[in-house]
Amino acid sequence: MSDYPFAPPPLPTKRQELLARLAANPRYDLAVVGGGATGLGVALDAAARGLKVVLIEAQDFAKGTSSRSTKLVHGGVRYLAQGNISLVREALRERSTLLHNAPHIAQPLAFVMPCYRWWEIPFYGLGLNVYDQLAGKAGLGKTQLLGSAQTQQMLPTVRAQGLRGGVKYWDGQFDDARLALAIARTAVQHGALLINYCRAERLRYDGGQISGLECSDTLTQTNYSLQTRCVINATGVWVDALREIDDATDPPGHRAPFKPMVAPSQGVHLVVDKAFLSADVALMVPKTSDGRVLFAVPWLGKVILGTTDTPSKDLALEPSPLKQEVDFILGESARYLRKAPTRANVKSAWVGLRPLVKHYNDEEATQKLSREHTVTVSRNGLVTVTGGKWTTYRVMAEDVLSACVERGLVLGKAESRTSHLALVGAPQAEPYFAHSSLCAEQGMHSYGTESAFLTTLPGAKRWLAPGLSEAMVRFAARYEYATCVEDVLARRCRLLFLDARLAAEVAPNVASVLEDELPNSPNLAEFLLLSQHFLRGA
Repeated sequence: MSDYPFAPPPLPTKRQELLARLAANPRYDLAVVGGGATGLGVALDAAARGLKVVLIEAQDFAKGTSSRSTKLVHGGVRYLAQGNISLVREALRERSTLLHNAPHIAQPLAFVMPCYRWWEIPFYGLGLNVYDQLAGKAGLGKTQLLGSAQTQQMLPTVRAQGLRGGVKYWDGQFDDARLALAIARTAVQHGALLINYCRAERLRYDGGQISGLECSDTLTQTNYSLQTRCVINATGVWVDALREIDDATDPPGHRAPFKPMVAPSQGVHLVVDKAFLSADVALMVPKTSDGRVLFAVPWLGKVILGTTDTPSKDLALEPSPLKQEVDFILGESARYLRKAPTRANVKSAWVGLRPLVKHYNDEEATQKLSREHTVTVSRNGLVTVTGGKWTTYRVMAEDVLSACVERGLVLGKAESRTSHLALVGAPQAEPYFAHSSLCAEQGMHSYGTESAFLTTLPGAKRWLAPGLSEAMVRFAARYEYATCVEDVLARRCRLLFLDARLAAEVAPNVASVLEDELPNSPNLAEFLLLSQHFLRGA
């Protein structure tokens, strides 16, 4: 009998071995640049079709936008209000697929919309019933109209004065960074080679067409040359950097002025204690004072407040929340919560940059720019994908591969196999771990069927913080590509996003465990500076 009854032992991710493979096998059917939701989705789709795939990421997987979402798997109620039925229908279908393929990471979540005007209950109730109908059999629960007492029962901290009632509907919730890791590791199971902290330096050409790329390991400054006819630019808000490099190779007579594809939008999230919501359902405000959407979402024992939607020209890896954005979120929260949080109550603040597809013929606000994804293929064969959202990452990957096949950049026309492809850790039957003693400790559920293996590692009973054991740090270093303290505390567990001050306190203990696991420095000092950045929005 196997020592690990629920799942086979995970595949190790020793960096030296991965780089040795990169050097020894330079020819690939497809190379992906960018290790966020989109790039990882493309790598998995391509590998599942039997293609030889390599993916490189200049930072850590999901370091940018893909770990800074509102943690919602949703069809997009706001897009329904805009009349974008096709986008909503597609997202609802993908919501169901994601919940099925990764039930240990994504689960249904009820939302309650408090209403303070008489017309809001029937108006929003009607719209959300249409939302249910669009979901069809993939629906998660029926929309309900609530009275004032029912609304207060579900949202104990909601402002009662003037409350007419509410509307309850269903969407999904997930852990974005852990989902990214699950996609990455599933791609590896299908033969893909994935390497973080490996930066694309330049593209190679043969006869005017892309023939490969040059990259470098940012930890050792070692250079590598890869051969491939197909390079996917999936770098999110940063896609224009690689596009501009490619564009500069066009002959002068064919070179038009470079036009960026992306108009970045900045979304701020604030995290406060669960006591400010005191509910297992989310609060959703469909129209704030300036027409945006506000959420108060319970997540991993805390509450996420957000998000803003502000045009941004700052493409820094760690953008800073603007004072007016923080004030806006806290001010709008005060309109709906009986006890409103203040800056002193904010445990962590982070900013996500959204790659909105740019329109050149108007200057619309970012709320109105396209959330739909775009796939383009340059004259030289560079495939670029941007836009979209986490919920639709899988169909974005399908569209990218379709474009590659149509242009003859990859051979074969095999269809995507990911619609029913369970991700690493997903159970084959009913999620046993939801009630298993193996997962009773906070934070264990996201490991799914690998929970049993995790308990065999040294330090399984030594808890460094809520939701983080010594064994989890070792697991992150051995099997989840973690190279430093930030990788562990920001994305393998989410403590930096939940409580930046506590993350700083725990960091020395995490560094000590990593020193026992990894040959390189755990970068403790850098992480302590980063934790201050996450506190500055408070």
